[in-house]
This record gives sequence, C-alpha cells and structure tokens, in this order.
Amino acid sequence: MADQEKYQVAIDILRCHLGMTADEAHKELGLDSSSSEPMTSTQEALIGLTQD
Repeated sequence: MADQEKYQVAIDILRCHLGMTADEAHKELGLDSSSSEPMTSTQEALIGLTQD
C-alpha cells in the first residue's frame, strides 16, 4: 500500500500518456500490482480510460 501511494503520480502518468493498464504500469515500475487497490469508475473516468 505504501508503494501505491508513493508512486501514484507515476502510475497515473503511465496510464494516461502511454495508455498502459494499471497492471502494466505497476510492472513497469517494478511494483507488486496484487497489493494495489482497484480503481473506482470515477478514477478511471478522470484518467480517461473508460470505454463509455
């Protein structure tokens, strides 16, 4: 969880600008994606990754 908070900006940048999934972003940063909290639909919409 501490990694999630510490690297959230980097994760968001990878997701927004490079179109990575959350798992891909975590892997790119060398983080354990199994310990991260799933994003809510509101968070997904804010980053522009929803398929709506």
